[in-house]
Amino acid sequence: MADIEGLKFDEKGLIPAIVQDIDSGEVLMLAYMNEKSLAKTIESGETWFWSRSRQLLWHKGETSGHKQLVAEIRYDCDQDTLLVKVEQIGPACHTGERSCFFRTLEL
Repeated sequence: MADIEGLKFDEKGLIPAIVQDIDSGEVLMLAYMNEKSLAKTIESGETWFWSRSRQLLWHKGETSGHKQLVAEIRYDCDQDTLLVKVEQIGPACHTGERSCFFRTLEL
């Protein structure tokens, strides 16, 4: 990964992180990272996020065991969104679904 300091965090110090399965390409979830959670993710090789509702760092799979092993982290052309490619262990969604994007809007 390039210099973290080149990334554009919002006014709350957060950057959106799209989490994608490294093998299937399926989008698993969207969460937010701050500089500390991104550094912990890079250091540990597992995802860490900032919980906007609880206002604390959380390690994905810490209680459920459904971890995300980081294969690659990319960022977009504007440097304001991350794409985290992972090997997902178990479901990604807290509901037990494989992906948080399991609902479809009727068109």
